Amino acid sequence: MSFGDPNNPYGPPQGQPGQPQAPQGQPAYPQAPQGQPGYGYPQAPPVGQPYGYGLPPEMPGLIKTARVLLFILAGFQLLVGIIVGIAGAALQDASNGLGSGDTTSMATGLVILIALLMLVIGSLSIFLGVKFKNGGSGIRITTIVYASLMILGSVVNIANGQGGSVTFGGLVSLAFGGIILAAMVNSAASAWFSRPRY
Repeated sequence: MSFGDPNNPYGPPQGQPGQPQAPQGQPAYPQAPQGQPGYGYPQAPPVGQPYGYGLPPEMPGLIKTARVLLFILAGFQLLVGIIVGIAGAALQDASNGLGSGDTTSMATGLVILIALLMLVIGSLSIFLGVKFKNGGSGIRITTIVYASLMILGSVVNIANGQGGSVTFGGLVSLAFGGIILAAMVNSAASAWFSRPRY
């Protein structure tokens, strides 16, 4: 019957019957019982517990990128909505001052409607970006639809822009929408949005 190396300082404690004694001059340290954690670092989590000791998992990098892009888009959308709304109101005031306010009120209403639409879309971008941290698969599906509509609108803007600022805006929007869509349809996004939440 073998008891291992008698010179091992981490061997069994001294004084137990049937156990070899540690040589003189070397301390004998007690061993932890089998199946129980020893001193120092805690044991690894059991198999099947994916994220360890109750620490939340970290958001994958591509999803973080999509989240940042949503916040950037929201800033642009809110800014454009505010500027278009102020410009539409100022044009209506100028038209009223010239006495032709009745003829321009339909166009001003359309401009104000576009401004409100931009504010709503910007608010949706912020909402989606905030919900990436704790949201479920509904947030992922909504973001996929949002990015798909953004890509479709970008293609229409590029086709109708005739090389002007609308075309440039369409290209930027197409790039943002493509990155966001790519981030939402990969397996890391599926795992992130369907992970268990405690």
